[in-house]
Amino acid sequence: MIGGGYVGLVSAACFAEFGVEVAVVEADPARLKELLEGRIPIYEPGLDTLVANNVRAGRLAFGADLAGAVAGAEAVFIAVGTPTRRGDGHADLTHVFAAVGQAAHALTHPAVIVTKSTVPVGTGRKVELMLRELRPELALEVASNPEFLREGNAIADFMRPDRVVIGAETERAREVLRRLYRPLYLIETPILFTALETAELIKYAANSFLAMKVAFINEMADLCERVGADVHDVARGIGLDGRIGRKFLHPGPGFGGSCFPKDTLALVRIAQEHEAPTRLIETVIAVNDARKATMAARVVAACGGSVRGRTIGVLGLAFKPETDDLRDAPALPLVTRLAADEGAEVRAFDPAAMAAARALLPSAVTFSESAIEAATGADALVVVTEWNEFRALSPARLRSVMRGNRIIDLRNVFDPAAMRQAGFAYHGVGRPEPRAALS
Repeated sequence: MIGGGYVGLVSAACFAEFGVEVAVVEADPARLKELLEGRIPIYEPGLDTLVANNVRAGRLAFGADLAGAVAGAEAVFIAVGTPTRRGDGHADLTHVFAAVGQAAHALTHPAVIVTKSTVPVGTGRKVELMLRELRPELALEVASNPEFLREGNAIADFMRPDRVVIGAETERAREVLRRLYRPLYLIETPILFTALETAELIKYAANSFLAMKVAFINEMADLCERVGADVHDVARGIGLDGRIGRKFLHPGPGFGGSCFPKDTLALVRIAQEHEAPTRLIETVIAVNDARKATMAARVVAACGGSVRGRTIGVLGLAFKPETDDLRDAPALPLVTRLAADEGAEVRAFDPAAMAAARALLPSAVTFSESAIEAATGADALVVVTEWNEFRALSPARLRSVMRGNRIIDLRNVFDPAAMRQAGFAYHGVGRPEPRAALS
């Protein structure tokens, strides 16, 4: 497994749990040092135990020696980063091609090179060409095996997935991947074998479709606020339709993270390059960017038009719960605007993302040790990430520690009736204001 980041480390640990011997090659000295010392450099529930158990069992090892790691390996997975390339929105494949080249030079026997990284359509063909040019005498085959891991739920997603997608066009490559995933075959997990291009496109298409569902329900939430409907009932009403499904119909401040923003933009660029523009996805990106940009204005409006000199408590910084990932997190532009542009004193708390947030947010932001501390003395409290511990906060306790009575719940984690009963002016997303009783 070349790359000990999020995808590489989770995949390596889970393959090891399947009984496979896995060697992880990590080029970053700081990250490798953490792994060798038994520390996990990313936040993912349960991963520390899974890694420790398989290292102890001798099935999982870490190092920087690529030649030693691929010696005898039947499959070499490429699991390095493919960030958005500056200037044009395409995925940057620098690390992918570098890893392929290093693996090709190090291998001394036939093997399958598998792209686990999210790569644009056509990358597999380029890898095939590279391998033929670099090692024409060696039978090196190519496969694509995109990941569908949700941060915070990655282990379960790998061990009990909805499906496994494998782009492989030779019987040997299919057989190697089939054996690797045999434990999933035994529990009747659908395993879809496709051409290389198809597997590569499936990953982008899946993430873009889910992003579209998020953008859609957010627009419905805005409409619900205007007409007095409840977006949760709307989501349930359409989600019960088997053709639509319930998942990803949760209103909020917009999607972020390592996948949706990067992959939707990459798909748009791929489509434009092939003169088959994806207008729907282009609109999804624009709608989501606009939504994140307006969240601070929503807070300001809920506070009467100005937050200058006021104390605003912010609960949640990561783009979703059970992760410390701040990439494209809606909290970043919201907090930055409140603190830097609107003149608010912001006190923020997140159970996992505080360390990373310090380098990304204005120095004026104060970081609290708990949700209650962030709320203490606040004129308004904003919920940005739906951590479970926030759902359990007592309305009466919050009201007793806060100076003001404004709750701006961008994830709808609180019960509006309970909040109003406790004396709060509650503002959710896509939720109707209470109607006056008829006389």
